[in-house]
Amino acid sequence: MRTDLLIAGVGGQGTVLASRVIATAAINAGFPAFTSETIGMAQREGCVLSHVRIGDSSVGPLIPMRSATGLIAFEPAEAVRAKSFFGENMRALINTRPIAPVTASLGQTPYHYTEILDYLRTLLPEAVMIDAGAIAMEAGGLKFTNTVMLGAAAAARIIDLPQDSLLQAIEQLVPGKYLEANIKAFELGTRL
Repeated sequence: MRTDLLIAGVGGQGTVLASRVIATAAINAGFPAFTSETIGMAQREGCVLSHVRIGDSSVGPLIPMRSATGLIAFEPAEAVRAKSFFGENMRALINTRPIAPVTASLGQTPYHYTEILDYLRTLLPEAVMIDAGAIAMEAGGLKFTNTVMLGAAAAARIIDLPQDSLLQAIEQLVPGKYLEANIKAFELGTRL
């Protein structure tokens, strides 16, 4: 198995934790795994792109341009921003819930949500699109969006690892007081 997976989002969405859960699950399953993050200037709501490479111990942690085999996009505009990494026949899961950039929130620039989703549907016609935020609210709040996305990515075969391995990694990495809600969010995500 060789997987080159991108996780695109904004700061505060849990993209880094998601990449670590996937890598830990892969290592627990006996596969070599590497991660790396490119994090924007802002800690919260800045761009975050995580690279997860599984199955080949001879590669570096960064996915080459036009080589990703999978995409988990926590935010639609960040999916578009990552398009230079998209490989042929790449599988994709996209959270349709937007987080408008600060400049759009301040009214300085528009956030063209409908156009972004239309573009993604053209660019990635086979992509699975969900409102992971709405599902996360069932688990206890928006902070569980990342584990909803992990569950949905496992169900959609964006992540080629057993769901039990991912749950085990969540149990290893998530603090105890948040564990039950994260497991619930993961399981809700798998029902897609």
